[in-house]
Amino acid sequence: MLMLEKRPQPSKAWTLAAPLLAVVLTMICGGLLFAALGKAPVETIRTIFFDPLFSEFAWFYRPQLLIKGAPLALIAIGLSFGFRAGIWNIGAEGQYIVGAICGAAVGLAFYPTESFLIFPLMVIAGILGGVVWAMIPGILKVKFGTNEILVSLMLVYVAEQLLASMALGTLRNPEGMGFPGSRNLAKYDSASSWISENAGMHWGVVAAFIAVIFAYVILSRHQFGFNVRLAGQSPRAARFAGVNPKLLVLVCMGISGGLAGAAGLFEVAGPAGQISIDFNVGYGFTAIIVAFLGRLHPIGILLAAGLMALTYIGGEIAQSNLGLPGAAIQLMQGMLLFFLLMVDVLTNYRLRFGKGATV
Repeated sequence: MLMLEKRPQPSKAWTLAAPLLAVVLTMICGGLLFAALGKAPVETIRTIFFDPLFSEFAWFYRPQLLIKGAPLALIAIGLSFGFRAGIWNIGAEGQYIVGAICGAAVGLAFYPTESFLIFPLMVIAGILGGVVWAMIPGILKVKFGTNEILVSLMLVYVAEQLLASMALGTLRNPEGMGFPGSRNLAKYDSASSWISENAGMHWGVVAAFIAVIFAYVILSRHQFGFNVRLAGQSPRAARFAGVNPKLLVLVCMGISGGLAGAAGLFEVAGPAGQISIDFNVGYGFTAIIVAFLGRLHPIGILLAAGLMALTYIGGEIAQSNLGLPGAAIQLMQGMLLFFLLMVDVLTNYRLRFGKGATV
């Protein structure tokens, strides 16, 4: 008989092993999926996970790891604060979109003025846009006890409609001959976030590394980080320790919204280049997988963002070279979260086989 038995303490070994095992299981089941689609499973897995790093064209693909990984890391770092505290902001995609819109609007308002002050103003506007959008579910939760999961998720669809409205109306390029989309900010020097396009470096990459460092210091060395961890592990103990749960909700939502908004701004001022109907590519949702795959730890999130960026790039190569459907890559990313949650059970529980051995 197979039973789950509660461990006295979470297993450190399984805490480290769960993400690695989840990746292996995803590769195995992904290979079976690709085989069912009529693709060679080993070749497809190699194309997705190894070709971007080790093929003859790796010099071209490697900068893309920074471009794809930076927004994932930046958003996931923000989400990790709330998730650690038991505050579930699922609407980072909406905050990412609103941050991009607000930042782009500031840059376009000054077009074609050249000034070194424009880009910093865009960054501030992007952060504030994300914060304001995140404050909506935060304030509703604090004041009326609403569910932040549902409210933040529903606001994603509102943000998508706002994005379409901006691309077709207010921010549409007046010289674009009626086509939807704003001017190209990446070609507007004062609004561009690129440092070196050939190397895949833009200010969003720098911001992601800075966010990782600051998050590590705050979560491991600062009183606020202790409050966040305590609130997530024992809300009752946190209240006895003097932690204000309502203030913690607003601060964590603000951090996650601000970093998501910044990610949107850096993306629209660099790799994406413009506000368009299809600007959002799901980074806000994928960052949730990145946060949990990285165990809500800043360094782990950085590594997980690199792995997820690898699936994006490798998936694009597989679509081009092998004719793999794009939906298959999205399904594989979903598998990764599923297997992580499944294997993660063994961190707090052990398997007992009848009266015999345990795992």
